Amino acid sequence: MVHEERHRLRAGKLPNALLSDLLERLPRKHKNLLIGPAVGVDAAAIEVSPGVLLAKSDPITIAGREQGRLAVHVNANDIACMGGRPKWLLVTILLPDSGEQQIEMLDEIVDELAKTCREISVTVVGGHTEITPAVNQPVVIGAMLGEVRADTLLDIRKCQPGDRLILVSGIAIEATSIIAHQCEKQLGEIFDKDLIARCQNFSKSPGVSVLSAALLAADSGLVRAMHDPTEGGIFTALHELCDASQCGIDVQAEHIFALPESRLLCDYFELNIFGVISSGALLVVSPADDAEELLAILSKHDMPAADIGALTEHTEHRIVRTGNVDEPMPRFDQDEITRIFAL
Repeated sequence: MVHEERHRLRAGKLPNALLSDLLERLPRKHKNLLIGPAVGVDAAAIEVSPGVLLAKSDPITIAGREQGRLAVHVNANDIACMGGRPKWLLVTILLPDSGEQQIEMLDEIVDELAKTCREISVTVVGGHTEITPAVNQPVVIGAMLGEVRADTLLDIRKCQPGDRLILVSGIAIEATSIIAHQCEKQLGEIFDKDLIARCQNFSKSPGVSVLSAALLAADSGLVRAMHDPTEGGIFTALHELCDASQCGIDVQAEHIFALPESRLLCDYFELNIFGVISSGALLVVSPADDAEELLAILSKHDMPAADIGALTEHTEHRIVRTGNVDEPMPRFDQDEITRIFAL
């Protein structure tokens, strides 16, 4: 970082010189951006093309690392699930008013933001930075804007009984990365270092972004809606889908897939893998007559996917089938991964 002040930052806004340095590192030029982020500029001005503007906001609080990367992908995922393309990002960064590594933390977050935004062609258009005693660890809040044509906008409320549920990429990807980072020392006493390093890298490979899969599915024209499982895992996402669509659900548990590393870590900490944070997975709702063709398209592009069940007529009907046994789909009022923080 090119800045002379390496001492501890005081509560309040960042010094203007430091803020200017940080802004220079972010992608902030776009043909539709009339007024962009700069010292003394309090809001952005964006010229919007004909169509529909999509907006999404989400904080990154649970992850101890990679907040910059996650803040981009988690918000971009939800834009993509509506059939749109994420384009513009506002970011609020809150840093604790303590410790000797504030600038190092800020460096890491901004570098991740810049790199990830460039990877998916997103422009940073504004936001806020602050040192505050209200937080005891960095908090990164992203607000993503995107665009979609009105005739291709996907609305989860329009799902219908009989639609098939397709899972892309598998569950617990983000959880695997978080567990491997947060419990590195404990895991190191039991598991191979290469395994731990591989799990820590899950946020990048297979990755928490569903952008490519969502855009491919949307462009196929074979999709009724999409949903991005995050906190509370796959079962929470399925409950949300039922609540939004007023449909019920029949799901085959054996068809809900996860990588072996994810199952290993969840089993070790006795976490229910169906209830851990699952950014990186994508739920696609497809009309029954189109599901097989959509699966073939995803397979052709080397995107692992499986038909895991169907929507039903009655919203109270929410069943998970394991073998020949039907049980009510569990609810997770709190993400399973939070239990490792109490260990």
